[in-house]
Amino acid sequence: MRLRIGPMPSRPAGDWFVLGLGSNLPHAGRSGMALLRAALEALAGRGFCPIARSSFWESAAWPDPALPAYVNAVALAEAGGQPPLGVLQALLEIEADFGRQRGPSLHPNSHERWAARTLDLDLLDFGGEIMDMEGLILPHPRMSQRNFVLAPLAQLAPWWRHPVSGRSAADLLRTALPGALRQLPEESGQAKMAD
Repeated sequence: MRLRIGPMPSRPAGDWFVLGLGSNLPHAGRSGMALLRAALEALAGRGFCPIARSSFWESAAWPDPALPAYVNAVALAEAGGQPPLGVLQALLEIEADFGRQRGPSLHPNSHERWAARTLDLDLLDFGGEIMDMEGLILPHPRMSQRNFVLAPLAQLAPWWRHPVSGRSAADLLRTALPGALRQLPEESGQAKMAD
């Protein structure tokens, strides 16, 4: 898999989607950056074509910062002819393959939405489409508030605009909810294009 690391200078051609990735628990001997890389490989294995990804970012768990910190990234991928619901279903299956458990919280003081997890894959945008149907709202309804989504998205796709508000990720980041966030260095030897 050839994947561009860093800014994508222009909007991709064809049908594309923006994917948010996050993890704060290990799975099968992998954690953090290695786990998110493996998730992108799993996406490619399901017929999608990851084009580019942001740097990795570390964010504090919320609302309970005592939980392990998250490693986050944003990626652009070609949909391979799949509709948004097909992409969403594939993301849920990949999460399950990586040990994601949905249901009661894994931490007694944390609501399920914010529970620690091995892998979280969010369909953030699908080619600028706007939709609201059972199980899928596009663009992702909370992405405009999340600095751990907007900072990597601003880095990866400066051309991107929110399909409803028309604001850039960098502009949305100015008014996003605050929280500890830092860009992580790429591991030594990591090329700008990864195989």
